[in-house]
Amino acid sequence: MPAGTRSLTDQDLRTALGQRTILVTGGAGFIGSAVCRLLRDLTACRIVNLDKLGYASSPAALEPLTREPRYAFEQTDLCDRAALADIFQRHRPDAVIHLAAESHVDRSIDGPQAFIMSNIVGTFNLLEACRAHMASLSEPAAFRLVHVSTDEVYGSLEDGGRFTEQSRYDPRSPYSASKAASDHLAAAWRHTFGVPTLITNCGNNYGPFQFPEKLIPTLIIRALKGQDLPIYGGGTNVRDWIHVEDHARALLGVLAFGSLGSKYLIGAEEQHRNLDLAHMICDLVDGMVPRNQASRSLITHVPDRPGHDHRYAIDSSKVRTEIGWAPQRSLAEGLESTVRWYIDHKDWWEDIFRSGRYGGERLGLNQRQVAGT
Repeated sequence: MPAGTRSLTDQDLRTALGQRTILVTGGAGFIGSAVCRLLRDLTACRIVNLDKLGYASSPAALEPLTREPRYAFEQTDLCDRAALADIFQRHRPDAVIHLAAESHVDRSIDGPQAFIMSNIVGTFNLLEACRAHMASLSEPAAFRLVHVSTDEVYGSLEDGGRFTEQSRYDPRSPYSASKAASDHLAAAWRHTFGVPTLITNCGNNYGPFQFPEKLIPTLIIRALKGQDLPIYGGGTNVRDWIHVEDHARALLGVLAFGSLGSKYLIGAEEQHRNLDLAHMICDLVDGMVPRNQASRSLITHVPDRPGHDHRYAIDSSKVRTEIGWAPQRSLAEGLESTVRWYIDHKDWWEDIFRSGRYGGERLGLNQRQVAGT
């Protein structure tokens, strides 16, 4: 598909990806499961899902694939190098979409070691497994690894400008620092060892099956329960929001048509203040589940997160021009369907609270904040 000539279509993806075997790391996670479902729906590819089934994994998100003969699941931690080598040997993937990562900034403040192990050591092990795997392929040049990262590696923007593929790395949290390190590893393994990597950096995702600790599901669920809606600081922090299914489609487009060694920033260019986002969610909840008390009255401003980045904004012109991708949902449309999904899937998120995997508590309070100093 020549750059900039037409929009990315389902048929483009189906034709370009053919019947490849694609290994998705973190495929039971929020974004990974959306990628697996899209691969099933749009392509004839064989899907190998590698996931350790951590606290935020959701097997329920993969239920549509469990009876699919093209789908295989491997419960494995990327830190287990022997198990990883065995999976590559048995499944012989033609491509990897690397999504497995610890991703919650607040948890990285409470326990950074897990982020170092998963995001840095795990990525190192995967790159080494890919390098060994390529040596066994008859056509190693056809292999691809899409390394999926975040816009948070670029730090914080003030009130002007947007991140581009040339932006300087400036991570501010243990999470973003670990993802920045993994980006550099992916680039270095391409330059030094010839592992054919492509790197993507995306904005804040939302949509079905997102774990309740993240902002949008937190606000929806607490509004449905009539609980306080915590907003960090003044709520003026700005994020660039994208529906998870639009992100998944962009990743398949990068895998199919991306230029080897390139970086692509993926964003729907929907930048909104956290407080304004909360107002949108409150109004949607009240419209779908009418009550006597307006949800906006539940908004409570709480102490800010340590090192909270002020603003993220993405210039996605490269992925739009070279790949032909564009988001298919506005934030208004995506939020409406997401609020409806959480209303209709109450059993899913209530089970998470009952299981003890997450109790709705505030995370990311360092000891200085706890002590009130």
